[in-house]
Amino acid sequence: MKNTVLALAALLFIVACKKEDNSDANVHITGNVKGFKKGQLFIKRYNDSALVNIDTIVIDGDSHFESHLKLESPEMLYLVIDRVKTESVDSDLPFFAEPGNINIETYKDEFFSKAKITGSENQKLYEEFKAVKNKFVNDNLDLSKLSFEAGNNVAKLDSIAMKADQLKKRRYLHTANFALNHADHEVGPYVAISEVAEDINLKYLDTIDKSMTPKVAKSRYGKILKEVIAQRKKLEATPAQ
Repeated sequence: MKNTVLALAALLFIVACKKEDNSDANVHITGNVKGFKKGQLFIKRYNDSALVNIDTIVIDGDSHFESHLKLESPEMLYLVIDRVKTESVDSDLPFFAEPGNINIETYKDEFFSKAKITGSENQKLYEEFKAVKNKFVNDNLDLSKLSFEAGNNVAKLDSIAMKADQLKKRRYLHTANFALNHADHEVGPYVAISEVAEDINLKYLDTIDKSMTPKVAKSRYGKILKEVIAQRKKLEATPAQ
């Protein structure tokens, strides 16, 4: 199902983002990667399940950077740092871009963890979602630890498995509620697509779809959500072989 979602994204919006003509740009990105004096920054987007470069920024002495982009609708992009020689895996910074002015302040050696992104309402809402999501992730890690410590104790393992299932259901419900409550922003369908579109009951996706404002419904993620729902309905209507 993930491949289907990504393929739909590529098919619908393969040329949605352009940089060739700044006079057409509707997104102005500024920022500072403190401590980064020489190298390259890339702005990328997902296209056909792979990150594709849409802008290259050369850093030579000044850690400040700037980019002008054209987006058809708000979209999750990725700021990627090329440190040339490093063992760090902290090199990709996702940010929800939208028309207007966006500022990204971060550090060379703590590129993702210390980043501060302002100017995007969708980004602000996404950070609120991630804060709760991280609590679910931590709770799941705690259950995994308990499962390991339980060894071959069947009663304990069954109890932990039940708690894990309940935790998963709560996470799905929270995600669906978030998407529904923010169906007037593109982050709503984005969260539904990226977090639960494969497994959650179709009735929740249908409710989110019907709750989207006309503007969001016409956006990249609004269109993809509709296609995902159509694909799932088609698959679920097909008799099992």
